[in-house]
Amino acid sequence: MPIYHKLGTFPQKRHVTFEKPTGGYYYEQLFGTEGFHGHSSLLYHIHRPTQVKEILKSYDVQPKIAIEKNIKSLLLKGFDLKPTADFLESRKAMLLNRDCIIGLAAPQESLTSYFYKNADADEMIFIHKGKGTLRTMMGNIPFEYGDYLIIPRGMIYQIQFDTTDNRLFYVESYTPFYTPKRYKNQSGQHLEHSPFCERDFKLPIELESYDQKGDFIVKIKKEGMMHELVYATHPFDVIGWDGYNFPYAFSIHNFEPITGRVHQPPPVHQTFETATFVVCSFCPRLYDYHPQAIPAPYNHSNIDSDEVLYYVDGDFMSRNNIEQGHITLHPKGIPHGPAPGAMERSIGQTETAELAVMVDTFRPLMVTEEAMGIDDGKYYKSWVD
Repeated sequence: MPIYHKLGTFPQKRHVTFEKPTGGYYYEQLFGTEGFHGHSSLLYHIHRPTQVKEILKSYDVQPKIAIEKNIKSLLLKGFDLKPTADFLESRKAMLLNRDCIIGLAAPQESLTSYFYKNADADEMIFIHKGKGTLRTMMGNIPFEYGDYLIIPRGMIYQIQFDTTDNRLFYVESYTPFYTPKRYKNQSGQHLEHSPFCERDFKLPIELESYDQKGDFIVKIKKEGMMHELVYATHPFDVIGWDGYNFPYAFSIHNFEPITGRVHQPPPVHQTFETATFVVCSFCPRLYDYHPQAIPAPYNHSNIDSDEVLYYVDGDFMSRNNIEQGHITLHPKGIPHGPAPGAMERSIGQTETAELAVMVDTFRPLMVTEEAMGIDDGKYYKSWVD
């Protein structure tokens, strides 16, 4: 996201000495993405950020695949996923390909006894239920229902929940998340036709800086393995930083829907994009206002992408028997559209209160064993009259 942000103190010039008031120097770290080409920030640590004392253990966390090559439409009952105390243990992959992992989580406790870093993927965590604070080495971000949390890969973080009934929808992406190019000018500023702007983003605040030595557990996910490392100093020892690569949040409630006289295609709902998939937000909005408009979406072929919809709230007019927390998968290769009767019901309606998150992937998704455990088993037949 091309927004410049800064917290704390740092020298006016890059890559020069920065002396501590008590003697010695602060340690500079370039925190970048896509090598030295993408967005980056410069961080200044009290201690060297490279002090690994021990690697305690490493273990496999790769999801178990149930269906590798899938053509079956699925409905997953997300709220049937049982809550789990630990934050990482609660995260269950549902769908994945070589570009991303799409999953659900229902953590009951805060992530405070250790720190976490995803070394492979940027993370998008959508807050369906819950409230709290994302704590990172670059500052804190309060979050609540409806927030997207965007966490760049390599970010060390913890999550403090103020609640025990927490429901999260998450996507791990092996390419960075950006806001859509067509919303921005060549300098990266959001244009007037964009459904949101820079004012809507929640940027890091409250930089926590700890000058502590000891044994600090950092769990690092890398190449399908979880590695537990011991750091010699507190991971949150940054006293200042500036740049363009940092975590941020955006509320789905701040997305301003684009409407028209006749039904608009899904790209008008686009919120984020990567090189391999897009994320859209379906929000409360007025329906199409042509006198003969059909508000329900038209049937369309899934030729180029798999479509995943996560249902958050409201009455989703194009489906039957959809509840909060449900996930539908419409795989490439077969067309899909409104459920029987949905088109007819939509005619004459003037507005919708639906709230949903959509992920369209350009490569097919595999289905995990965890997903099959909450599959309704019959959704693929739901278009039969």
